[in-house]
Amino acid sequence: MKVLLIQPPSSTVFMDKVYMYEPLGLEYLGAGLKEDGHEVLLLDARLEPDFERAFHSFQPDIVGITGYTNHLNIVKAIAAHFKEINPDVFIIVGGHHATVKPADYNDQAIDLIVIGEGVFTLRQVLKHKESQLPLGDIPGLAIPGSIMSFTAERPYTNLDDLPFPDRSLTARYRNHYFSDWMKPIASIRTSLGCFGRCNFCALWSITNGKYLQRNPERIVAELHGIQEEIVFFCDDESMCDTRRMDQLADLIQVAGIRKKYFLYGRVDTIVKHPELFAKWKNIGLIQVFVGFESFSDEHLQGLNKNITVAQQEEAVKILNDLNIDIYASFIIDPSFTRQEFDQLIAYTRKLNISYAALSILTPLPGTALYEQNKDRLLTHDPKFFDFMHTVLPTALPLKQFYSEYARTLMKATPVPRYFRFISKFDRKRRMSTMKELYGVVTDVREGYKWHLAKES
Repeated sequence: MKVLLIQPPSSTVFMDKVYMYEPLGLEYLGAGLKEDGHEVLLLDARLEPDFERAFHSFQPDIVGITGYTNHLNIVKAIAAHFKEINPDVFIIVGGHHATVKPADYNDQAIDLIVIGEGVFTLRQVLKHKESQLPLGDIPGLAIPGSIMSFTAERPYTNLDDLPFPDRSLTARYRNHYFSDWMKPIASIRTSLGCFGRCNFCALWSITNGKYLQRNPERIVAELHGIQEEIVFFCDDESMCDTRRMDQLADLIQVAGIRKKYFLYGRVDTIVKHPELFAKWKNIGLIQVFVGFESFSDEHLQGLNKNITVAQQEEAVKILNDLNIDIYASFIIDPSFTRQEFDQLIAYTRKLNISYAALSILTPLPGTALYEQNKDRLLTHDPKFFDFMHTVLPTALPLKQFYSEYARTLMKATPVPRYFRFISKFDRKRRMSTMKELYGVVTDVREGYKWHLAKES
């Protein structure tokens, strides 16, 4: 069968100018389908937005679309458009939002929803379709209808049973994948889940709190096949199992693999295991994404982060001493007062971090935070769940809240440190990134207007 896999365009164009990672999940799906003899076309609509042309040219039997919460309306619109062109095409939706809130895809243009890991589920679906068998005995599905039905829950996949992602499917795009100055960048997944229990994150709950891991030997074998010099570990949390990561570092060194690595690391892991980060520095670790989230222990406790400000400062010193860049994330809480915005600015400027990324606290479906706040939401429109709009009530008047957010974006990183960070970019992207930052700050200042329009 002919299968078209689609990575949809982003709802927030600015984000595609900050980073754009390869659609690794679709590469996994494509690898499994090709093993069964199916013909697969992967369309990255962030880079090649004419999905209608691809549909007409490829004439697929099956279309698979992935997406996060803010893709919901986009995915449904693509599905509806394809059904208008060819009512017989079979449309399957999967990905993060389909897993945490499948009922949102109970739509007449969508034939099937895959919940959770989709590689083996999708292979079974196509085998049943070819044999004209009913799909109800395949675990991990939601079937749209007047009353949505669900099949049995699919047990968690052993990550070592998955095929290597088929990166040939994205060959025409690979030079365009990047993260800030790191371009081109490849992605690899070595684990799934997290030991943390942050109430704003759904990743640990998707695996029911389990931390699923790949065998280090399998990871090294996959790294051998990656052409890019820079590799992003797109795990939910890379360093949870420190013994495994210690072993992986040894295997990478013995294998003679010379690459640069970017991964996620928790503050408490850095503080407890500085020697592990030193070992990874020696084999190519250049940057760590660290979720600091807040400037106060009280706020950290409210997020169920289980770290302290003192630990944050110690983690910064450890990574700076190792000359590893720190890409720090912080959360803007809609309850912030002007004083708390000032405190956040002062704190981020005091920390000697490479760059501070700021996002608005967003209760995504599938999180404890969503369950606690779903009756307080200002809107359920998924396009606003983009971390740049507040979907929760604000303590400040809306216009002032967005003005303070814009001010914090401009002041959180001291100018000399920001220019050190931006100097890593090539000249063309350096200029465009500075222009885009100015643009997003302007957009943020105007962000309150959608609220006012909604209220009127």
